[in-house]
Parts: sequence; C-alpha cells; structure tokens
Amino acid sequence: MYDFITGRIKGGGYAIKGAWLLLKHEPSIQVQFVLAILVTAAGFYFDITATEWILQLLAIGLVMGTEGLNTAIENIADFVHPDYHIKIGLIKDVAAGAVFFTAVIAAIIGVIIYFPYIFYTL
Repeated sequence: MYDFITGRIKGGGYAIKGAWLLLKHEPSIQVQFVLAILVTAAGFYFDITATEWILQLLAIGLVMGTEGLNTAIENIADFVHPDYHIKIGLIKDVAAGAVFFTAVIAAIIGVIIYFPYIFYTL
C-alpha cells in the first residue's frame, strides 16, 4: 500500500515537472497559456454561468493537453529519426492537425460563450 501511494506521489511530481517544462520551453504552450489566462479573466469579468465555465475549462484543457501531446510526439519523432523523413513529417503534421481541431473548436466555444455578453450588453 505504501509503495502504491509513494508511486502516485512521484507520478504527480513527474506530471508537474512535465507541465512546467512545457510552459518554460514551448512557445506554442506559452501562447495557449496566455490565451487561457485572458479567457479566464473574461469569464470573471462577464460573470459567465457554471455551464459556460465547464465548457471553457474543458476547451482550455483539451487544447493545452493536445498541444502537450503534439510536443511529445514531435520530440519522439526527432529522437527516432533526427534527419528529415517523409513519414516523420507526416506524423508531425497529423499531430499538429489534432491541435488545430481542438483549437478551432475551442475558438468556436469561446465565440458561443462570449458573443452574447459582448454584443447584447452594449
């Protein structure tokens, strides 16, 4: 039982370290993080509903999580095959495409949430 608990604590520490490394070294995550802070501030400013908060937080988590996975895939691909290879390029493009899908959906969610607050309260 003790090993199970200490293993989970260590795992949590590795996860926090990974999140910190992403924020420290990856420009794409840094941009997403700044956008997450801005829309969170907007949520407080416009006093969005609990449901809107849930959708917004899910969108933020999905985009940042997908961005992190994309970074991991790119790093593994570069490690396995440092030189240009058409298959590695395809793998990286597909991973970036996954980020694109989540980012577009997150933007649509943002428009659905904030459009009424911005344009119907003027």
